[in-house]
Amino acid sequence: MGPEIADLARTAGTTMVALMAGQAWESTRDGVVALWRRFQPDRAEAVGGELEATREDLLLAQRSGDTEAEVELTAEWQARVRRLLLARPEVADELRRILAELNPAPTEPVTSVDVRLRAEASGSGRVYQAGRDQHITER
Repeated sequence: MGPEIADLARTAGTTMVALMAGQAWESTRDGVVALWRRFQPDRAEAVGGELEATREDLLLAQRSGDTEAEVELTAEWQARVRRLLLARPEVADELRRILAELNPAPTEPVTSVDVRLRAEASGSGRVYQAGRDQHITER
């Protein structure tokens, strides 16, 4: 297997798992299942079930703060995609197209922003700051 195929498998597995917890989940699942349906139709339904199970595991891990689970799930999907690419190298172009649809390049150049945050809290006060996304789970 060449480095280009290995990179494609890593990118695909990482992108798929990253999108599972977001709003692009259904598009991700549909695109991946369609890919398997086209190139390994006997495995397509099983892959759909595996995607659902992976998503459930990922969401549970995120709720419980298990950061290692996402790494493990990503590695599993990277390996699955790699095996598909080894068995059917012609999948590569279709996979690239699906990835481009799921994770389009920005239409405008991304600019660097310098974010500086400063906060003070006293007593029982709490401060929540973020330069981007912030997810707070307190009980």
